[in-house]
Parts: sequence; structure tokens; C-alpha cells
Amino acid sequence: MRGIYFDGRAASYREDLPMPEPTPTQSLIRILYAGVCNTDREILKGYRPDFQGIMGHEFVGVVEASSDPFWIGKPVVGELNAGCGHCVYCRTGREKHCPERKVIGMDGKDGCFGEYMTLETHLLHLVPEGLPMTEALLTEPLAAALEIPKQVHVDPETRVAILGDGRLSYLTASVLRLTGAELTIIGKHPEKLQRFEPFGRTVLQTADTFPVVVEATGAPSGLALANKLVERQGTIVLKSTYAGKIQVDMSFYAVNEITLKGSRCGPFAPALRLLAQGLVKLPPVELYELADFQAAFTSPAFKAGFSISR
Repeated sequence: MRGIYFDGRAASYREDLPMPEPTPTQSLIRILYAGVCNTDREILKGYRPDFQGIMGHEFVGVVEASSDPFWIGKPVVGELNAGCGHCVYCRTGREKHCPERKVIGMDGKDGCFGEYMTLETHLLHLVPEGLPMTEALLTEPLAAALEIPKQVHVDPETRVAILGDGRLSYLTASVLRLTGAELTIIGKHPEKLQRFEPFGRTVLQTADTFPVVVEATGAPSGLALANKLVERQGTIVLKSTYAGKIQVDMSFYAVNEITLKGSRCGPFAPALRLLAQGLVKLPPVELYELADFQAAFTSPAFKAGFSISR
């Protein structure tokens, strides 16, 4: 099988990978398209030092074998985190926080940068009829953006700053604009910020402060900027994940009563509904062959990915 394999130090394109075999609780998925996330790039920098296996966690595919016959032949997307099924987190609908969870393409589980992948059947979601597969590919990152209004109340009168002018910020702005909130997007690249103009005010810098700041820069420097822009008793939503550590003055958050809210994976079903109903429009994915993975990983496009099978 063809795929992109990470050996703990570097990624390589291989054609000798074993065909995955599903367990009685899993489905076998033929991958049609897979998306490159900034987290994949961070893995190459050491974000997941213990991971070895096939990379990738954003995909759309077709089920070829399954523990549930309903899914066979169906186009699907799927969630990342497979929990143990019996801990307090799994029993209370918080499987993504299971201490023993396996995360596709990141932790203990081969991912989707290959021709086939297995996934726990209960993590599958049916792609709505009429939704193009290349648009369904964006379900996972859109779901991650939808986690923000689940965690933080954003009403139509809330002033929100979104830090960053990349894909994660764009997805966040696409979701939060639906609340009617007043958005300010702060970035470093004027040409990228032009894409955000339909969502709200775009600036390179500002002296304003905000009750809610979403840090979506993907860089360690993002938190320091968020600290400058958040109001006292405000909330910082942390969306960035990256290799390495940063030092923070925790007394700043205590004295100013700042809420720090970590935010990652989100709900797939509403993400699929927004895409199917056309309520969120996203730029097209720039597609590569698996063998050209280095070009995909370094692409400056809004979103890069792989066309794997047809």
C-alpha cells in the first residue's frame, strides 16, 4: 500500500506499507482525499515525538468493509479520537479526553495519508448527498472551529479578536460570523487578510482590547499577543498546537481574572450541516499526489491535501 510514513524523525513516501485489517469494531475505509493540517507539519518538528506510523487525520473516503453493514459503500468522514469505551470520559461523551485514547495519524494509530485506513465504526459520519467530496474533506477542521461557540458564549454583541490570517483563523471567522458578533481579524500578511474582509475588520495591529480573543496563529508568539489584547476578566481561546514550550506569567491571569480556554476537536454533525447547506464557504483545497508530500507540506495555499484514490 502507498502512504506517507513517519519514523519518529522524518516522513517518507513508501509503497510497501501493509494493508490495514479492521477489528470487529472497526471499518475499513478507502481514502479518497486527505488534508494536510498544521499539526502534521508540527509532528515533523517534534510535536509528537513518540509517534511512528502513517500520518494524517483529515479525510473523506468510502467504507469497503465494516462491523456494521449499513456503512459499506457509504462516503464518510471520521473523528480522530478512539477511546477505551469504559473510562469516565468515554462514559460521559468526552471520548477525546480518554487517557488511553488512540489518535489517528498522531498517537498509537495509523492515519489517512495512505490508500486505506481503519477506524472505529462509531466514529464515522455520513457525507450528505450532494456535498462534493473535496468540500467534505474540510469537515474536521471546521468542526474544530465549531468547538469555540460550544465552549464560550458568543452573543451578537460580543467583540471578538481572532489572531492569525491562516486557515485556522479563516475557519474560526467563518463560524463566529454566524453569531452576528463583531469580529476583528489581526494578521501579518495584507494579501491574506483580504480574504477575511467579508467577516469583519481586518488589521495588522491594534490598540483595542476585547472580551474574547481567539489565538489561532499556530505560533508560540500568539499567546503573548493575546495577553496584550484581552480585556480584564476576558477569555482567551487557545486553538494553536505546536512543538516546543513557552514560558508564561501565570500571575497575569490570576490578577486580571483571565480565563484560558483550550480548544481542539469539535462536533462533526453540525460541521457537515453547515457545509451541505452552504452556510460556510471555504477556499478550494490544493491537491497533490502522495509522492509529492513535501510540496504539499510546504504549500502556501489556504489548504493543501492529497488525491489518493478515485
